[in-house]
Amino acid sequence: MCGLRFNRFGLVQQGTQTFNWRCSFSMKRKYSSSSSSPTLTSLPRKRTTAATMAQLPKITLNAREEQLKSLLLSAAKFIDSNPNTKNSNEPVILRWAGGWVRDKLLGIESHDIDTAINCMTGEEFVDRLREYADVPANKSFHGLQSDDVGRLHTVPRNPEKSKHLATSTIKLCGLDVDFVNLRKETYTEDSRNPEVEFGTAEEDALRRDATVNALFYNLNTGLVEDFTGGWEDMQAKLIRTPLEPLQTFMDDPLRVLRLVRFASRLGFRIDEASEKVMADERVLGNLKVKISRERIGVELEKMLKGKHPVESVRLIDRLGLYHAVFTDSARADMPKPDISTWPRAYECLQFLEENNTPGSIFELLVTTEESRYYAWALSTLTPWEQLPDDPPIKSGKLAMPLPTQAAREGFKAPNKLSDIVTAAHRHRQAILDLKAIVCEKKELLTARDHFGMSIRGWDQRGGNWRLQVLYAVLVDVAARTGSETREAVLVEWQQFLDHLVELDVMNVPSLKRLIDGKQLSEALGVKPGKWTGEALEVVMAWQLINPGVEDPAGAVEEVRKRKDELRIK
Repeated sequence: MCGLRFNRFGLVQQGTQTFNWRCSFSMKRKYSSSSSSPTLTSLPRKRTTAATMAQLPKITLNAREEQLKSLLLSAAKFIDSNPNTKNSNEPVILRWAGGWVRDKLLGIESHDIDTAINCMTGEEFVDRLREYADVPANKSFHGLQSDDVGRLHTVPRNPEKSKHLATSTIKLCGLDVDFVNLRKETYTEDSRNPEVEFGTAEEDALRRDATVNALFYNLNTGLVEDFTGGWEDMQAKLIRTPLEPLQTFMDDPLRVLRLVRFASRLGFRIDEASEKVMADERVLGNLKVKISRERIGVELEKMLKGKHPVESVRLIDRLGLYHAVFTDSARADMPKPDISTWPRAYECLQFLEENNTPGSIFELLVTTEESRYYAWALSTLTPWEQLPDDPPIKSGKLAMPLPTQAAREGFKAPNKLSDIVTAAHRHRQAILDLKAIVCEKKELLTARDHFGMSIRGWDQRGGNWRLQVLYAVLVDVAARTGSETREAVLVEWQQFLDHLVELDVMNVPSLKRLIDGKQLSEALGVKPGKWTGEALEVVMAWQLINPGVEDPAGAVEEVRKRKDELRIK
């Protein structure tokens, strides 16, 4: 073996020749058609040694992190000095893992720390930690304030939702800290859930979704540990799975979306081997049935709330993941919309956000961080507008719109967002009709009450009328920009919104009535009845025609004139 050396890809080089070297310490898993247990085969990669660890970059801790590190190491010594408190003779070794290490190496501050323990469960360690911290002398030594050690919260394992191990979470020194033991996971072909057991740091690293998330910071040595080539991948801005990609995604299909999220968040690229299999039918089939839609929703929400949601959406589109995410997986006859024009919608939203200036479409329609998330969620649902509605249900009630089904069942959209999706779908034609009045200068152009009451109606039946209009904009752009430029379509919508601003109706949903139902009944000298609601709408329309008037007498008179029409007795 003299003269041989490993390159960064785990290949052995001698002179100018390169050849594979199958090493006993490097393994990947693949399915065996004849066995229920996974077969292990070699995966070329570089062995981590003390020398290579020493060459990795150092992490500088801030004051709070130093305080936490000192506390945890002292707690570990306390546990080691009381052997009856654990089920192993091994000394406690603590590592900070995953995202915190990655972010620190990228120069990003993180307030969430995952702590991996070699020989205890997270709950067992935290129990001993609290016992140690309760001693006044220890509390004083570490400078702990009354709120520096919070309450323990343990999230139980839930294999049916791909939560394979309990996690204990506690607030320590102003940081959110999760505790869990190092583990290895063994998947079999006939089981959707892995067998989980204590593992080594290397085994724990290999089971992770990406090499850049498989780094450790060893609290005992103060060194970064890299068992999968994560540091080199970070330098190359590469998202890569520690083990063979297809098997990684078959084991846990949610990793497909996690890789999309990390690539878009960090501005990294996904390696070719992973991209090739991310939309494999077997992987997407497992994603539909093996992973809870709540967990898919969590990943999607993190993507769309991030700094670069468009990058996530582009990847979902390019990698062919759309129909596995935005669907009702429990519905056998769920249709699949044509997504060929979908990029026009999400690229339009990106364009609008990039050109967010006072009075612009984005500034007028997206007013909070929450509505920004909803806006991006709405952009993902625009392809469903091409399809006809389901027929009414037996009672005659309208069926839930397909885009709402895709949101509620596809990524478990919250009720508020689902209501906006439903309203945006059902009001889209009315919104287009109102825009046509402006663009074509029709008869009702200056009818402030017509515009204002339309907006109030959209808002009352679904909430956030502004986002309903934005949805109409995105659908319109997707439908029309095959023959017209995006800018030409957006000019029309800007003209429409400018007219709403000129009429001063943008905030009419929050406009308070001059008189309530009881006062109106008394003014008319009649008892309240079914007529009240419709009469109050007449009051509001009168207010819109007469802005600035504070005396309700004119509104009452308008209701009196229409007494017969309103069936007031």
